[in-house]
Amino acid sequence: MTTEEWEDQLNEQLNDLAINERTLGMDHPKTATSCYNIGLTYYSLRDYPKALEYYQKALAIRERVLGAKHPDTVTSCYSIGGTYYTMGDSPKALGYYQKALAINERFLGMKHLDTATSCNNIGGIYYSMRDYPKALEYYLKALAIRKRVFRAKHQDIADSCNNVGGMYYLMGDFSKALEYYLKALPIQERVLGTGHPDTVASYDYIGSCYTFMRNFSKAAEYRHKAEDARSGNKKTVKRGLCSRYKIFRIFIDIFHNE
Repeated sequence: MTTEEWEDQLNEQLNDLAINERTLGMDHPKTATSCYNIGLTYYSLRDYPKALEYYQKALAIRERVLGAKHPDTVTSCYSIGGTYYTMGDSPKALGYYQKALAINERFLGMKHLDTATSCNNIGGIYYSMRDYPKALEYYLKALAIRKRVFRAKHQDIADSCNNVGGMYYLMGDFSKALEYYLKALPIQERVLGTGHPDTVASYDYIGSCYTFMRNFSKAAEYRHKAEDARSGNKKTVKRGLCSRYKIFRIFIDIFHNE
């Protein structure tokens, strides 16, 4: 959508909110939804302070009307946390993700995927704050839940293994990093294929771990795998740790599901 189209949508949403406030009152789920949708539009327009204003209005209504355990309340926490993260305020983002996790742990338990998502997002915040031991703690929690839920080989398990491996890598424990990268790789090869950018990145990181461990023959083996995969893939694979940590995938999806 163009900026003009977003602004037209915003005007319609503000009008809908005024109608809901007048006819339904402030303490109504539809009024909360109107506030939340306005927040979404402001976010799309990159007016993050205004997005926060309306997300927080929606959260306050949802807590009063729907209660803390309602999924819409958790969604509001995710959205506020994600917006703070976008604005570069990781400590405030962390607070809202921790709030979402507390709700999920209490009402959904430690074997639910939403709880895993909360743990993963908190791990991502700690990663952005360069607190790698705390990031590792939450990535391990997310991995444990996902392994219990999926049991079979699933891409989310591979993502979690890569997150855990990445933290060990950054902390200089290359043997542990290698252990988790090697757990992720067979899943990626089967689910994504050998030419997928994430799979190729795994070849790179495995090769890098072997290099640091001075196993140069294995390092060369995985470097060649990466080169062969790139030669057969038109997509350019950029090396860099940040691309490996898919910390806000679920959060981004939530933005488009309200």
